[in-house]
Amino acid sequence: MSKTVGLFHWLPRILCILAILFISLFALDAFSHGESTWDQILGFLMHLIPSFVLIGILLVAWKWEKIGGIIFILLGLGLSPFIFNHNYAMNNSISMSLGIIALITLPFMVVGILFLVSHYRKKKDLNQ
Repeated sequence: MSKTVGLFHWLPRILCILAILFISLFALDAFSHGESTWDQILGFLMHLIPSFVLIGILLVAWKWEKIGGIIFILLGLGLSPFIFNHNYAMNNSISMSLGIIALITLPFMVVGILFLVSHYRKKKDLNQ
């Protein structure tokens, strides 16, 4: 395996793990004063559902890069309008809503593209 194939093998995996960890940070807002410990833990687990789904997609992409790459790209593209509309309704700022899109969905689109690049680089490397 060449150096670039190795780089494109690990880069999307590492970036995806970092992006999932970032998304998981939002679950910490489930801990607030005034609720029982059990309710806070339950809320925390509910807030982690998107992270669990993303971990599942990462596992698919780890085994089948092409399928996982396509799923990540479609997920990022599909969720962007919903996240934009939700944030625009809260802050009435196009630039802030676009920034939030860049932080939340863009990393997963980039990861999807990198998984596809990795898949085709490995395929090209095998054919040579």
